Amino acid sequence: MYRSRIIPCLLLQDRGLVKTHKFKNPVYVGDPVNAIKIFNDKEVDELVLLDIKASELGREPDYELIAEVAGECFMPICYGGGIRSLEQARRIFSSGVEKIALNSAALQDVKLISQIAAVYGSQSVVVAIDCKKSLFGKYHVMSHSASKDMKIVPAEWARTVEAAGAGEIFLNSIDRDGTMRGYDLELIESVTHSVSIPVVACGGAGSLADLAEPINKAGASAVAAGSLFVFHGKHKAVLINYPTHDAMSGLLSSREGK
Repeated sequence: MYRSRIIPCLLLQDRGLVKTHKFKNPVYVGDPVNAIKIFNDKEVDELVLLDIKASELGREPDYELIAEVAGECFMPICYGGGIRSLEQARRIFSSGVEKIALNSAALQDVKLISQIAAVYGSQSVVVAIDCKKSLFGKYHVMSHSASKDMKIVPAEWARTVEAAGAGEIFLNSIDRDGTMRGYDLELIESVTHSVSIPVVACGGAGSLADLAEPINKAGASAVAAGSLFVFHGKHKAVLINYPTHDAMSGLLSSREGK
């Protein structure tokens, strides 16, 4: 038995933290190092840090900033954005990052998952899957910050990346991103029922009760959120926050296995 993880998802753009709404209209919310210092004090389970423009612009990861962030982080951190080779992954791991997240690069060459997993282990390789519902109600995998429709069903892609050696899936709903109206449980369930590796659900959390639903109702192993942990009140004032373990203990089901 173990306690499910609750993970702040921080978005990087131009070395600052931003928050998006359905992957668009990024709003500056602060300095990444300052935010991480606050999350340290709040004893966060884990952090996900995603550079939302690196792959779209064909840019390498900002190794200097990643090293600075990792040096301040007291909790495990997963970095994603612009990783296209084993050598780039090596540089990021050497800076103190525990996990790397692949997205667009994995869609272009699924063998990259296997190459990195063979050296650093599957537990260090996360595949981020960004999903959007079409006009016909079908879920599609998107890439390059949701600018390219890959015409792939999320559950099928999840099975492919698991077979390639991914140790975890970071599943993000583009339609729910920044809306704070709850997770897409249908999407989450379709993926969790298709794989045996952990699935982290992201996109839509607006309350502590929302955080519990993907775990209790849709089979997710962990949940991630952005707006919930950086905004406060109806006017969305920027305030870094995180629930106490006591606050969540009564909401989350105990879990076994993945």
